[in-house]
Amino acid sequence: MTNYTKEELQEALKAIISTNGKCEKAILKLKENSAQHTLLSRRIKAFRISIELIERELGNEVILS
Repeated sequence: MTNYTKEELQEALKAIISTNGKCEKAILKLKENSAQHTLLSRRIKAFRISIELIERELGNEVILS
């Protein structure tokens, strides 16, 4: 497994949080049960898991500026 620096993890976390926010806004415009809605729902879930895992790896030292 690759070791990432604290700074790399924090930058990745910022990017994932930003993209997740955009997806959460976009999903509101999609028809429920459409293919696009399903895909975006799964992406949002994956982003939330990623955020949680990165925060866990950082040991809750998350500083987003």
